[in-house]
Amino acid sequence: MWVIGKLRSFCVTYRWTLYVSVVMLALVTAMNLVVPYLTEALINGVLKGHHWGRLWPIAAAVPALAFVGGLLNFGQAYYSSLFGQKCTYRLREALYARLQHHGFEYYDREHTGNLMQRLTGDVEAWRMYLSQGIISACNFVFNVGFGLVVMFSLDARLTLLTLIFMPFLGGVVLRFDRRVRPVYTAIRRVMSSLQTVVQENIVGVRVVKAFAREPYELEKFRAQNEEYLRTNLLAGYQQAVNIPLMQLLGNASAVVLLWVGGMQVIQGRLSLGALVAFFGLLGYLTGPTQQLGFLVNLYAQSHAAEQRLLEILDTPDLVRDRPGAMALLPPIARGHVRLEHVSFRYPGAKTPALVDVSLDAPPGTVVALLGTTGAGKTTLVNLIPRFYDCEKGSILIDGHDVREWTLSSLRRQVGFVPGETFLFSASIMQNITYGRRDASLEEVRRAAAMAQADEFISQLPEGYDTVVGERGLGLSGGQRQRIAIARAVLYAPSVLVLDDATSSVDLETEFEIQQALEAAMAGRTTFIIAHRLSSLRRADEIIVLDHGRVVERGRHEDLLRGQGLYRELFDIQFRDRDALRARPGAAGRVGTVEG
Repeated sequence: MWVIGKLRSFCVTYRWTLYVSVVMLALVTAMNLVVPYLTEALINGVLKGHHWGRLWPIAAAVPALAFVGGLLNFGQAYYSSLFGQKCTYRLREALYARLQHHGFEYYDREHTGNLMQRLTGDVEAWRMYLSQGIISACNFVFNVGFGLVVMFSLDARLTLLTLIFMPFLGGVVLRFDRRVRPVYTAIRRVMSSLQTVVQENIVGVRVVKAFAREPYELEKFRAQNEEYLRTNLLAGYQQAVNIPLMQLLGNASAVVLLWVGGMQVIQGRLSLGALVAFFGLLGYLTGPTQQLGFLVNLYAQSHAAEQRLLEILDTPDLVRDRPGAMALLPPIARGHVRLEHVSFRYPGAKTPALVDVSLDAPPGTVVALLGTTGAGKTTLVNLIPRFYDCEKGSILIDGHDVREWTLSSLRRQVGFVPGETFLFSASIMQNITYGRRDASLEEVRRAAAMAQADEFISQLPEGYDTVVGERGLGLSGGQRQRIAIARAVLYAPSVLVLDDATSSVDLETEFEIQQALEAAMAGRTTFIIAHRLSSLRRADEIIVLDHGRVVERGRHEDLLRGQGLYRELFDIQFRDRDALRARPGAAGRVGTVEG
């Protein structure tokens, strides 16, 4: 297993399939070595000695060997492929599981295209090495080893002469490996960047077309594509220089054999049959040596792929369960959230995202978070379910530090409606029940009604069985957002986080959703992040953040009497409201929502 590298743990279970394949390969190689002996017997015994009675056993042995060899070759190919596929299956599952457990900080620094390339191209390179590289290496060893044994048995001196170029061949192989391995590492890296460019372009195609940036995207792709071309040409150059040199050194042995062996036949010191048999055996040396370039290529690619795959597997999780962590389940889970002097800085950031933030939200409390972009609102709510761990201070849920609860049970009690709504390419029913697969249709419809989504879903051609497009395309922004709200409501958490959850709906729909959400928020601790102050007026406490610090806190009426940031934002929106009210027919709606 040591030849497989650091990923050998994924292969140990299936090592017997590799062993069976190798044994079959050894038998095939040994059987093929019988052919030169048959050739010698045919030439010396039948053709020169005119012993025609010996022809039929030789003629019968050849197809028999071919038939048995064909069966062994089939078994060897099947089991080597089975070994590669089974090991890759386990590795792919482990990689995907590892990605599921990596925290937000990992995805903050990794590109989607890079990860996709590792799970596809790099895994496939490793599989090729398992299925073909190892067997090809064993084939090289068996052919050279068995061939040398038989050649030495025929003529030791002639065998040593044919090996005169082997040290030079070994030097070329080592030089080729040393030069081509970093090139394939670069190829993997550039391919990941190229895939990232393509992935981002496809995801952001509407932005690209809205700003007519197709030429810019083409140029960006062209730059990465040229870099990919350059690295591949460099690898091709190394192959073009070294592989013919390997073949030349391998074929030089044939020249020596023909010259020296031919002289010995003329001088009567070697039979013609032995020379022909010896020349056939030479193929067991020169053939595999000509495949050394292929082997080095496979090994270099698999080594580069292995290093990139290990980065996924070996990267530690900064957020993980502590030993002895408890499960946060009802009736323990009541939703009492408390922050005590919490500070947090994103990895690599120069300035902190939160500085000395404290708050107390008893069960059933509605806490509103307000501030300009980058003030730290989303960061604060992301710390509650431990998407990140705070650097200083502590966050407590129901009297215990969140690090004392298991991650799965903690996040089961925190329902999220993110500002950037994401829906899977599945039915609306499957999207709403994503957190509760056992929910009935009646429960789903009740949750959708609370989110003001049941009416438009029922009007769709297939109702709740309607399959939404990729990332929810085919629905409006407001419809996607209401489905996300229904998903969080059905989850029935003790803590509900609405991160700008009504940003994609109009004022009238927002008012309707707020009315419906009052029932969903009853008895739950709710954190609301919104830029429209109308969403925050009924909050038990409004916390105003600025550059990660709490600059104001209190109820709507108290903050409105002050002259701080809250009043400033309120005045800005008040002017916008007056401008909207001035439009014909709009005054009634604005008054209903704001008043």
